[in-house]
Amino acid sequence: MILRARSTFLASVATALLLSTVPAQVHPHVFAEARLDIVLNADGKTVKSLRHLWRFDDLFSSTVLMEFDKNSDLKLDDAELQEVSQTVFDSIGEFNYFQIVTEGGKDVAMKPPAQLMANYDKDQLIILFESEPKDPLKLTDKVTFGVYDPTFYTAIEFLEDDNMKVDSLPAACSQAVVRPDPDEAIAQNQSSLTDAFFNDPAGTDMSKIFATRLEVTCKAEG
Repeated sequence: MILRARSTFLASVATALLLSTVPAQVHPHVFAEARLDIVLNADGKTVKSLRHLWRFDDLFSSTVLMEFDKNSDLKLDDAELQEVSQTVFDSIGEFNYFQIVTEGGKDVAMKPPAQLMANYDKDQLIILFESEPKDPLKLTDKVTFGVYDPTFYTAIEFLEDDNMKVDSLPAACSQAVVRPDPDEAIAQNQSSLTDAFFNDPAGTDMSKIFATRLEVTCKAEG
């Protein structure tokens, strides 16, 4: 998550877990197992929404419990979960909710999710939300979907390829999960990486080159 201001989620729940001021030591402190389902419209050709599910590690989840369990009953009731939801919503909004979508290599604008839901199950915090493209997004040529934290604080992990997919993929399309090797990603993007990236990777938007992504390629009609 993001440690930046009082409004940020981790600043609220884990102030003791401050990021190092030495850029070389920037690394994930929070881990989440994720699922991403791409839902198509009835036409089977355009993207309706992205459905996200993140299940956080036990350590971070317990930190959230301690911070938001106002009545100290060792669980999060509906009101407490709503506060968690709103805090997360406010925290990651400026980072496009940790999602990136591209069409033909160009970024696709996404609408903010209407709401974000939090749950606490088996000692783990679960976050769910759904977002939609701002403009119609057709599956043509190559479209990619990825999830990443540009601050490097949170590792969003897709443990199985099947946890990142397009539901009811058209026959003319193929999908593949890509898990970049960090060294190869840097080598392949060397020309576009600036000194700012190497001095402070969390201060740029280039961390997306390390993100696990789903690549969808479709053949032209006709």
